[in-house]
Amino acid sequence: MDRPSDCQISGGLRGAQQRRSHVRTGLLAAVCLTAVVAGCAGPAGPAAPKAAPAKADSAPVAEAPAAPAVEAGAAPGAAEAVDRGAARPPAAPPLLPGLARKEEETSSEAVARKEATVRSALETAQRWGLEQPPLKAPPRPATRAQLTPVQGVKLADGRPPVVYRVPTDDKVVFLTVDDGAEKDPEFSRMAEELGIPLSAFVSDYLVRENYGYFRGMHAQGVEINNHTINHRNLKVLDYETQRQEICSQQDQLEQQIGVRPRLFRPPYGEYNDDTLRAAASCGVQAVPLWNEEAFPDHMEWRYDDRKLHPGDIILTHFRGTDIWKASMPDLLRKVVNDVTAAGFSLGRLDDYL
Repeated sequence: MDRPSDCQISGGLRGAQQRRSHVRTGLLAAVCLTAVVAGCAGPAGPAAPKAAPAKADSAPVAEAPAAPAVEAGAAPGAAEAVDRGAARPPAAPPLLPGLARKEEETSSEAVARKEATVRSALETAQRWGLEQPPLKAPPRPATRAQLTPVQGVKLADGRPPVVYRVPTDDKVVFLTVDDGAEKDPEFSRMAEELGIPLSAFVSDYLVRENYGYFRGMHAQGVEINNHTINHRNLKVLDYETQRQEICSQQDQLEQQIGVRPRLFRPPYGEYNDDTLRAAASCGVQAVPLWNEEAFPDHMEWRYDDRKLHPGDIILTHFRGTDIWKASMPDLLRKVVNDVTAAGFSLGRLDDYL
């Protein structure tokens, strides 16, 4: 047999190498296709091995630049603006979290409630014929002040203090109503609707047939205080008679109203040491008198300056049209208008004494 030439041997070797190269290339393509199909059809498996480095003579593949990120909620066209290198537009404010949203809504509701309260107060004042709503009284004192011997206050050992003017810097005065002859339901309704604080001083002989009216007033915040059983001038009576007038009314009011009074006012403002001693024996803690007396058409003044002072006590009476030719609401309207015009509010005397 003829021996093959060197050229034939070299050509055969090159053919075999080419066939093996094609086989490797086919196998590699099959493996890559299998990996791509598996990655699309199901969860990714273990990380694929790093690709073989490119041959030295292969041209490098240029990577596309990453697109700039655009925040969610940005205005339309933001991506183009970023691409052009322009500044991003401000992002929309984030939604408030639940608690902040609730607090903000509560604040809005509080403003709405305040506006509604102001409107309601104005409507109520107009309905009762007032020039403007009464000024709101300062907060109730946490404790009653310890009285000292100043102008408007008289002190004596073992005796309740006699007070014409409550020591306070607040622009507040106090309306007190005596006797109890007139029991006008419109008066009590007007005081309640306007939020006017009162202190009443009643005599049993004038109210015994209708304590219910004063129980109603007490239920709306009016303290019902002692003005004796028979409204007599105590200054001309002996000690025992004075004590009976005062203490019997203390007992009657405790029974009828449910509270034993702390305050006592002598009829006509007349008293002596026996009066104060008798009042102390019945549990009385203070004896308020007054600086001004109110009527439906005018005010009477104790002092020549004829004006209100912080802490002044105003006296008026339960009177009707048979005496005043005016009603109790007419009286209250006059008092509130005058007090408000002077820049004062009305407080409740019992909160201070």
